[in-house]
Amino acid sequence: QLQLVESGGGLVQPGGSRRLSCAASDTTLDIYHIGWFRQGPGKEREGVSCISGSGEHTAYADSVKGRFAISRDGAKKTVFLQMNDLKAEDTAVYFCAATLGRYSSCSRSDRVYAYWGQGAQVTVSS
Repeated sequence: QLQLVESGGGLVQPGGSRRLSCAASDTTLDIYHIGWFRQGPGKEREGVSCISGSGEHTAYADSVKGRFAISRDGAKKTVFLQMNDLKAEDTAVYFCAATLGRYSSCSRSDRVYAYWGQGAQVTVSS
């Protein structure tokens, strides 16, 4: 059973930056597509970004395009979500999720992800 752990959440001012990390407890993540999702207060869960197992394919929601960047570390044990120019509407619990990379492209649909982390709260407020 793959276990994912998010870290890096917290309080940040509007216009600020934050980097979230997603790591597996005892394995590398290079065979998995990784997605980042978020759920804000009173909102449905949104697929923010994803990265393929190879790292060659990434995708972003229009709401974060140009501000967020997803990446993998060289050791293939951690996936990052760099969030810049944060806005109040980015306030949410952020989850990372994993699915075996059967295809070359990742998906931002939560239906394809089998493994989920516990979530990290990101609050954007002055």
